[in-house]
Amino acid sequence: MTDDMRGRVKVATSQKRVRVYLGGQLVADTARPVLVWESPHYPTYYLPVADLHAKLEPNGTSKNSPSRGTATGYDVVVDGATAAGAALRYHDSPLPELNELVRLEWNAMDEWFEEDEPVYVHARDPYSRVDILASSRHVRVEIDGTTVADSHSPRILFETGLPARYYLPLPDVRLDLLKPSPTHTSCPYKGTADYWTVHIADHEYPDYVWGYRTPLPESQKIAGLVCFYNEKVDIYLDGDLQERPKTPFS
Repeated sequence: MTDDMRGRVKVATSQKRVRVYLGGQLVADTARPVLVWESPHYPTYYLPVADLHAKLEPNGTSKNSPSRGTATGYDVVVDGATAAGAALRYHDSPLPELNELVRLEWNAMDEWFEEDEPVYVHARDPYSRVDILASSRHVRVEIDGTTVADSHSPRILFETGLPARYYLPLPDVRLDLLKPSPTHTSCPYKGTADYWTVHIADHEYPDYVWGYRTPLPESQKIAGLVCFYNEKVDIYLDGDLQERPKTPFS
């Protein structure tokens, strides 16, 4: 990876092969993808226009970015499928490396592949790391004075930019207080998470608990375990109350 910092925008080239599909048809196939951090949380793929297999049809729209300039909007057209407004091109960007690239709207496409593996939600960040470690530390979780979990065998997940997460075996959790939630979220590193709402007396604590029943291969160590938001509950680690972290989930 090489990166270039200009203002608040980071740009990095990648050696991964990236393919994109729409309606079963190949939209793009490149070994020269570019990662652009439009926000600080994760990157977006920009792909060389020369590696497109789909047509870009101008739709009369534009979008302005203080850092990237003004982009022209396009519809993405392949045999039998059209994704309206699914592409942007910066023809005269202050970041000159963007001028020959196209930004495809992630959710408007049907499939994204890095090499031969599907990737979901957004491009993986090459500067983020997920480590899952077995531990014998004592983790106790309280919500408003009620102990809802007590475990001596957590799996601790360390993810770049986030607080440590304590994934606990279900037998160590007060399952009688948990009710399945309709909420589901997805992560390109861990997979799709199910959520539970905690019920204590007459109070509900929506989506305080989540878990991955079938995580992605690199996160198999947390399969079947559950985790509580550090930001919303009291966690005692080896008897010491942990400070609640401040994150977007607070």
